[in-house]
Amino acid sequence: LVREPPFKVCYICGREFGSQSIAIHEPQCLEKWRIENSQLPKHLRRPEPRKPEVLTGSGSYTLTDENEAAYYSAQAQLVPCRKCGRTFFPDRLPVHERCCKGGATQSFGKLDIFSAFVSAQAVFWPGVL
Repeated sequence: LVREPPFKVCYICGREFGSQSIAIHEPQCLEKWRIENSQLPKHLRRPEPRKPEVLTGSGSYTLTDENEAAYYSAQAQLVPCRKCGRTFFPDRLPVHERCCKGGATQSFGKLDIFSAFVSAQAVFWPGVL
């Protein structure tokens, strides 16, 4: 018997919440995102994130599929530093750039990032993923 992870990933911020809490969190998170996005310089503003639709060949999907789609949605909100290439949420980028010394950082492909994400979840939910 394979159990689903007990948490859902927010498609806006990427944090994990319980199945009841996510319904409360997402509208509040989106409102916070709108306020913060409107206060950013125009070149850092992003289009509003949309809740991802999980499409599978079978027409059904698991919580893991839903979490993967939400994770990628949250990652799409990140903006790279012009000096080092690390990615940040747009409201955190100016804070980082004030102290960034530049230089190359290790880059990861999206698949590698998600693999690391799944591996980290496996620590908390052994045998689930």
